[in-house]
Amino acid sequence: MSLLRVPAEHQPHAAVWMAWPYREDEWPDLAAAQREVLAFVEAIADTERVRLLVHPGVEAPAVPEGVDTPRLAYGDCWTRDTGPIFAERDGSQVALVFRFDGWGGKYRMPGDEDLAARIAAFAGVPSLRHDWVLEGGAVEFDGAGMLLTTRCVERRNPGRDVEAQLRQAFEVEKVVCLDGALANDHTDGHIDTLARFVAPGRVACMVPGPEDPNAGVLQNVRRGLEAAGLEVALLPSPGAVRDGRGRLLPASYCNYYLANAQVLVPTYGVGADEAALEALAALFPERKVRGISARAIVEGGGALHCITQQQPA
Repeated sequence: MSLLRVPAEHQPHAAVWMAWPYREDEWPDLAAAQREVLAFVEAIADTERVRLLVHPGVEAPAVPEGVDTPRLAYGDCWTRDTGPIFAERDGSQVALVFRFDGWGGKYRMPGDEDLAARIAAFAGVPSLRHDWVLEGGAVEFDGAGMLLTTRCVERRNPGRDVEAQLRQAFEVEKVVCLDGALANDHTDGHIDTLARFVAPGRVACMVPGPEDPNAGVLQNVRRGLEAAGLEVALLPSPGAVRDGRGRLLPASYCNYYLANAQVLVPTYGVGADEAALEALAALFPERKVRGISARAIVEGGGALHCITQQQPA
């Protein structure tokens, strides 16, 4: 009997797949977002290989050693959702490829719907295809048989038994499904903005601050995790982070990326940034914790985790 497992993100990576943002129509300040993405790429490259997709016809940025720039067509830079989910089956690597519909049809861009399969082919990893909609940011794995998700997967797949499909596709023993979404979250509530595994059975989520616009959602997430029997570690919330027009942004400290030997944490230029770095340093004492400015990136709809997709070692 074949066995499939998605390694936890804290386990070693061979590489991370990213994509260089280039569309002026998708970014309030493309140049600022590119600066933040490049700083993030440089930080990751200190400890793991980066495969930074660059759209054909777009000038590639100057990148450090350890960063490849494959030329593949794509729409935007959210490879957590448009890329494959890499897994292990019987000692070999496979790429799980799901349908991608532009986050429920809201943001459809040429090149995104089949990007996962093309990344897998470029990487030389065989694909396992599933004919239902799933974005990588909607699922979080502990590497030991448990999966976290939210109701957004049900909304993408009306009429389906989503929990059964998740169990079958990922061969997990337990699925914990939470409800809720940060205000103005383009993804309708991805788990990687709400809760993350620190270790098997242990999860980090955010505690709201005073006058936090997401207070009710964050409290419900914590209650759901505790009801599932998980140990909960608390991070601060960034609170109300707004763009230049006063629009509330879906900022979250849960959207960190676990690179090899590092925790790379989005910061937003707010008072809670330092406390978030300290809280994550306590949760990952064996890793270097670094804050990466993500204020311009989050104006595009996500943060650091959303623009990465790790390929396990």
